Amino acid sequence: MIRIEGDVLMQPSVETIPAAGSFNKGKLIIALLFAATIGGFFYFDLGRYLSLESLKANRDGLLVFTDQHYGASVAIFILSYCLLVSASLPGAVFFTLAGGLLFGSLWGTLYVNLGATSGATLAFLASRYLLRDWVEAKFGRWLGPFQEGFAKNGFSYLMTIRLIPVAPFFIVNALFGLTKVSLRTYVTATAIGIIPGSFVYAYAGRQLGTINSLKEIASPNVLLAFTLLGVLALVPTLYQKFAARQRMAAARDVSAKGGA
Repeated sequence: MIRIEGDVLMQPSVETIPAAGSFNKGKLIIALLFAATIGGFFYFDLGRYLSLESLKANRDGLLVFTDQHYGASVAIFILSYCLLVSASLPGAVFFTLAGGLLFGSLWGTLYVNLGATSGATLAFLASRYLLRDWVEAKFGRWLGPFQEGFAKNGFSYLMTIRLIPVAPFFIVNALFGLTKVSLRTYVTATAIGIIPGSFVYAYAGRQLGTINSLKEIASPNVLLAFTLLGVLALVPTLYQKFAARQRMAAARDVSAKGGA
């Protein structure tokens, strides 16, 4: 808008005029990229390659390729895992088994961790960029206590969720993007929290010939161990809450005695 002040014709500076719709265009582009990736995955039925049976059938060829092109194999593996997780596509278990088969239990766990954590971080950032403002505008007043709890104890909560296989990996990525958990906390808790599960499946991948079903890997004892680890991750948060209540109770007692 052109303003007239006195006898001077004032024109707005170009730098102060925001590009109309630029923010929404950015969101639209990212949403379309996600939709295209997910649509292409299911349209071309790529999921048929991400199964235990497929991994067994192509075992020898994959091992030969990895032996001849180790560096390229590592890069392809990490980038593919990252893309899969960032787009919230199924097949993470397959990739973890493949990591153990191709690179061994320890190196496989490391490469899985790099791919999964980077992919989860991209999904987290995408969710935050695309949806958090809308969620805050719609439900912010009801989510206040929830957001405050995650801002203070996000590390313990996320560690517990990562350790205990309660919710699908991609749902956790998306939901935590809507919280006030910091990026550093999210990356750290994710990288640490997925280590036990990654190692179990990578180790199983190394013993691929003896596995006939994924249920053999996620046995009740293994799930119980993950659950115990998850509960331990909550101990610091529970202790802090207990100590805070004790301090509040002590303060009330002192106040009551002073009033008497």
